[in-house]
Amino acid sequence: MKVIEYTEEWKEEWDKFVLASNNGTMFHMQKFFDYHEPGKFSFNHLMVVDKGNIAALLPGAVVNGVFESPIGASYGSIVVKDISFKKTMEIVSAILDYGKRQGYKGFMLTSAPMIYEEYQNQSLDFAMLWQGFQFELHYISSAIKLDPNRDIIERCKPTTRRNIRKSLKNPDIRVEINERYDEFYPILLDNKSRHNVKPTHSYEDLLKLKELLPDYLKLFMVYYKDKPIAGSLMFYPNKQIALCFYNMLLYDYAQFKPIQRVMYEVIKDSTERGFTYVDIGVSQDTKADNPMTPSMSLIDFKEKFDAKTIMRNTFAIRF
Repeated sequence: MKVIEYTEEWKEEWDKFVLASNNGTMFHMQKFFDYHEPGKFSFNHLMVVDKGNIAALLPGAVVNGVFESPIGASYGSIVVKDISFKKTMEIVSAILDYGKRQGYKGFMLTSAPMIYEEYQNQSLDFAMLWQGFQFELHYISSAIKLDPNRDIIERCKPTTRRNIRKSLKNPDIRVEINERYDEFYPILLDNKSRHNVKPTHSYEDLLKLKELLPDYLKLFMVYYKDKPIAGSLMFYPNKQIALCFYNMLLYDYAQFKPIQRVMYEVIKDSTERGFTYVDIGVSQDTKADNPMTPSMSLIDFKEKFDAKTIMRNTFAIRF
């Protein structure tokens, strides 16, 4: 078992491995990284190869001497298939040995939450902790466990139930699944500017992602008559998870509660398509000095849809 740096001729095999893995996501795929402008990042993606076959993948880059994963993506860390604990230990050991030989100062790895795994298995977490990694950060995230046998509206808090039902009865409000990113993005920009931040992706980035991974993105738009007033851009990172990556709202129309309506439509669609969870993303107070500080209002909003807390963990080791 040896570790080698990724090169372009492995591209097809890399993405095939991610799709067949237990914990891989679209954010680990080379096709996803292709949306970045050439030269934006200097990647140092790693592969663990056993007898000529890929045994594990680790996307990322060396930043100030430390190998960080993800870089240019939402989730990173080691990607494996449904393998034994013994093999997991060997993979972690091989990566650490490689890093030391290369002169790395350490590793900092942030994986997707456990719900992203096809078969939930904490062997990788334990193997890393046993071999010297420690928790660096924890981010609070929220996810809704989907259940086709439960009524979606009844799972919501009483006020949210009333707002959704009122919206469904309003003939002037409709929800479309379309590709009107030109309508979606300006409102998203305005929403983000209220918090003095910018979206992770530019308008051009989203168009490029849709072109590269057409089955992995879906745009839900809410209209009042013919005016776009809200929307949700969904990513589908793997077979288990529907990820609500962006929500936006035209605040002049907030009285119609369009975010609650679009969340209902997203949950309904994801349930019908057989996903296990809707991940509504992290809920951190971005203005706080401590990056782990929870945003209580955002968490409260998500709990109105019966969302539960999950954690996104960062593991780190220094040599």
